[in-house]
Amino acid sequence: MIAGREVHVTASIGISTYPGDAHDVRSMMKYADIAMYRAKEQGRDTFQFYSDHINVHSLERLTLESQLRGALERDELVLHYQPVLDTKRGDIIGMEALVRWRHREWGLLSPAKFIGIAEETGLIAPIGQWVLHTACTQQRNWIELGLPPIRIAVNLSPRQFVHRNLIDDITRALENTRFDPRWLELEITETTVMHNAQRAVALLGELKQMGIRIAIDDFGTGYSSLAYLKRFPINTVKIDRSFVADVPRDPGNTAITQAIIAMAHSLGLKVTAEGVETAEQVSFLREHGCEEMQGYYFSRPLPVVEATAMLKSAAEAGVSSNVFRWKQAAA
Repeated sequence: MIAGREVHVTASIGISTYPGDAHDVRSMMKYADIAMYRAKEQGRDTFQFYSDHINVHSLERLTLESQLRGALERDELVLHYQPVLDTKRGDIIGMEALVRWRHREWGLLSPAKFIGIAEETGLIAPIGQWVLHTACTQQRNWIELGLPPIRIAVNLSPRQFVHRNLIDDITRALENTRFDPRWLELEITETTVMHNAQRAVALLGELKQMGIRIAIDDFGTGYSSLAYLKRFPINTVKIDRSFVADVPRDPGNTAITQAIIAMAHSLGLKVTAEGVETAEQVSFLREHGCEEMQGYYFSRPLPVVEATAMLKSAAEAGVSSNVFRWKQAAA
């Protein structure tokens, strides 16, 4: 009990063994420390024994953290864009902006390699600002090329969402790029909004008043309270790819996906399916009223040059080659 409040404490434990790992106290403590940080990475409130594999992992992580601090200044971050399609018409109605890191030694790195590090170190704030500004600027560039405006989706990390300057940062990015907020969609994971649901309701309300669309990402994985979900001023839920996988062959995933679509529609929300990879998934989702889809069946995330070419093709022909392939398969 502290100041009249009950406080619960958990522990992350790192373990090194003598003489298998080391023969001196300094090395033993160093290796136990490395193992402890590995235990934290594994979800905390657990233990981890030291091993050479962990040491290699830790050194790689330290290297990534050190180099990530200068990645923005060295212009090593890039955005790729994955199209979002309207289920009924087959039109490209949006692009999701996804960050990549052009590492000098290891090539193009996916967010899975560095976003966790950025979150832990606080680097996610400047990276997130860069992603938002760059995505908004790219949409302006597409409009200046004569392309019709489309929705741009940008992911907000948990740390960005709780940052005190979030609204100011978004406002500044919109003003600097002359971006119409109606075409911006912010994607926030279900776990993030449920971490502090009352604050999320207020913050999402501010964003909605600005004209920005809100999507709950990875829906179905964060144990949402329906009482809160109906209070969130959101537009769309995105079904997590783990549920879309093996639909309609897997009865469990099929039932969950159907339930999410029905629940979202009952709340007046649109539904986007992520990770669509097969014609069977397309047919199933279309049949059950899922409004939007994205995934490798249509297109992988594309560098800006290829994304621009796809949008030009869609504008000139009415549909892109990928969309046309889907329309043929779904017919």
